[in-house]
Amino acid sequence: MIRVENGLYRSGDFTLTCDFEIAAGQFCAVLGPSGAGKSTLLSLLAGFENLNSGRIILDDIDVTSLSPDQRPVSMVFQDNNVFPHLTVAQNVGLGLSPSLRLSQDQVKVVEEALEHVQLSTLAQRRPGEISGGERQRVALARVLVRAKKILLLDEAFAALDPGLRQNLLERVVAIAKSRHLTVLTVTHQPAEVRAVADHVMFVAGGKVHAPVDTRKFFASKDGAIAAYLGRLEP
Repeated sequence: MIRVENGLYRSGDFTLTCDFEIAAGQFCAVLGPSGAGKSTLLSLLAGFENLNSGRIILDDIDVTSLSPDQRPVSMVFQDNNVFPHLTVAQNVGLGLSPSLRLSQDQVKVVEEALEHVQLSTLAQRRPGEISGGERQRVALARVLVRAKKILLLDEAFAALDPGLRQNLLERVVAIAKSRHLTVLTVTHQPAEVRAVADHVMFVAGGKVHAPVDTRKFFASKDGAIAAYLGRLEP
């Protein structure tokens, strides 16, 4: 569960207000014009940015003043942030221990995460020896081993080819359902949103709008939404 109560964020001339709730287990897309504050919203939830006022409640815990490592959140960025000198398995293992001193049980967790993203056969390769899509799967596996209940995707697959992007999104949906994860994904791909998201949150005009059912969003007659979607038919 994600809840933001009377949230206000200011940075220079930029202001973002938010007051919404997302039920546990939902897959919610975050749409809106470039620069509207979509990535800022995820950074606020993850703890990389702080509200000026208001509260953030995640899984019934008030995390407003907690650091990122204390929050029940994992985040995947467009830049997969894998380390070139480490193997695929070691990169994933960092999600459990920065020292990479893993117990046998933790090694098993890493192996299971690699199976989830179909990278088991590449476990001992280094990032320079695998494709961009495979590196992004490494980043995904690394957050999976952390076993957090909330997954934030900040345009995580935007740089990938459409087919691979769709494949990874479908894989995330399957994992989210099996683990009952709450997922927020920032994207600029309305067609993909239709395919995978239960709800949509629209960010525009300095405001994070409360989530609505995906079908209702694309059928909306709201002027700002229509302008954002352009000629896309509902």
